Amino acid sequence: MEELGYIPDPVAQALAASRSNVIGVLIPSVTNNVFSATLQGIYEAADDTPYDIQLGNTRYSALKEEMLVRLFLRQRPAGLIISGIDQMPSTRALLERANCPVVQIMEISDDPIDMMIGFSHYEAAKAATQHLIEQGYRKLGFLGARMDPRTQRRLKGFRDAAMAAGVYSEARIRTTQMPSTVTLGSELFAELLGSAPDTDAIFCINDDIALGALFEAQRRRIEIPRQLGLCGFNDFEMMAVANPSITSVRTFRQEMGSQAMKMLVQALDDPTKLTERYVDLGFEIRVRESTSNH
Repeated sequence: MEELGYIPDPVAQALAASRSNVIGVLIPSVTNNVFSATLQGIYEAADDTPYDIQLGNTRYSALKEEMLVRLFLRQRPAGLIISGIDQMPSTRALLERANCPVVQIMEISDDPIDMMIGFSHYEAAKAATQHLIEQGYRKLGFLGARMDPRTQRRLKGFRDAAMAAGVYSEARIRTTQMPSTVTLGSELFAELLGSAPDTDAIFCINDDIALGALFEAQRRRIEIPRQLGLCGFNDFEMMAVANPSITSVRTFRQEMGSQAMKMLVQALDDPTKLTERYVDLGFEIRVRESTSNH
């Protein structure tokens, strides 16, 4: 085989075995650090297994997601890991009929396709907003980008917590469909201050936006946390080393990928021993200087 340069045909192998040794992984971005940490967990958990990872990038498109699901299923995968809970009905029907285990990651809902591991974006945003209110802030702003379904749930968590405390103002909401960047965070905060200069705290849908808001505040000589409270989401490493350090919602992304892969392998090896098909990893509010001394 070595002398002839023979390479086994995975299609023929899949036909003979009724499935391949490929685990298909569908995520909406390969550049977003949120998903790079999750992928690291998936790949590390796959190292000591007979399975190979095949990656699909949906680019936040529901139609692209359906196309990739069809492509993967034609290849008879051993299993699928798919990000999110907002599949189109046609995509969900494909996954429900798939002849392989499926794990949805990044979120939780009461209607999993098969297996699920993630956390509630709504509850996480609500808890972060309640933290800002408990610190004495009353004129809360919200900065959001891309506004995909996960971000929409974070906005709802913010809105519900602020409304319950009687501090919600639509005038302090700034959102865009543009992808998140640090520069965009700075621009959104500048827009917010232009119409609501008395804003005294901001909940940002991710850490890139929060870091941009921090830079804009520093340019304007706005003191954090005395004049402005600031909270991000995801708790990237840069939040702890920023000056001042930034409060953020910690999410367990690498653990999510690792456990998702382990759930799939267990379902393939011996589904009768699979003890957990639904896992809520929760979240943590990592309180730092940007909100802790108000």
